[in-house]
Formats: sequence, C-alpha cells, structure tokens
Amino acid sequence: MPTLLIVHHTPSPNTQSMFEAVVSGATTDEIEGVEVVRRPALAATVPDVLAADGYLLGTPANLGYMSGAMKHFLDQIYYPCLDATGGRPFGYYVHGASDVSGTVRGIESITGGLGWEQGAASVTVTGEPSKQDLENCWELGATVAALLMG
Repeated sequence: MPTLLIVHHTPSPNTQSMFEAVVSGATTDEIEGVEVVRRPALAATVPDVLAADGYLLGTPANLGYMSGAMKHFLDQIYYPCLDATGGRPFGYYVHGASDVSGTVRGIESITGGLGWEQGAASVTVTGEPSKQDLENCWELGATVAALLMG
C-alpha cells in the first residue's frame, strides 16, 4: 500500500486548522489504498521518509523562513534520502503573519535538490486562513494522496 507522509509543525491555531484540512483531504473516502502517516517535524525520521511514496510539508513562516523544526527535519533527511526519493510527489502549505516568500523559496530549493516533484499547487496564507484557504488545503491533501493511488 502506498504511503503519504505528512510532516508538519503546527504551533498555532492557524497552522493547526490548515493541517487538519490537509489531513481531511488526504483521508477522504474517495482516497482508497493510501496509508496516511502524520509526524511532527521534530519526530519525523529518515526511515519515515524512505518508507513513504509521497510527502506533504506544513510549516509556519517564522522571521521570513520556515520553522526551525521543519528546517531541522529537512536537514537531517537530505543526504540519507537524496538518492532514494527523487521523483516522488510532494506538496506544501505555509502560514505566515505577513511575508512567506523566504519560506517558499527555502522549501522549493531543498525539495528541488532532493528531486521531489511538486504534485499540487502549494497553499500559502497570511493572516487567518479563510474558508477558501482551508478548502485549498483540503484539495492539496486530496490531490497528493490521489497521486499515490494505484
């Protein structure tokens, strides 16, 4: 069974609501035969990444960059997973108080180096997530999970 790994850092109610919407989309009844594994960024490991067939990343934008927890996760898995995970689909969502461009640039640079293929449009939100933002998160989760259905 294909596995979707959701790695997240959810320190605020806004990132929590985005995370919940992504999980809801990834686990909707229309998605069959895909195991969804959720890991906080500080608990996700190299074996988690190697065992997964696709990835969703969620982080706040802190001081113009991804959270330290997400950066730590990506740093620890980069070289051990570099040759083994290229071509796998991924998506991401980012929440920030104002500017998320540094976070987006960092995520796209690292995932590009890993050779991951963006499987769905990213969701970036500043301020409180709107109903449409949460629907976009749901769609993000559902789309990447659907890519893994055999």
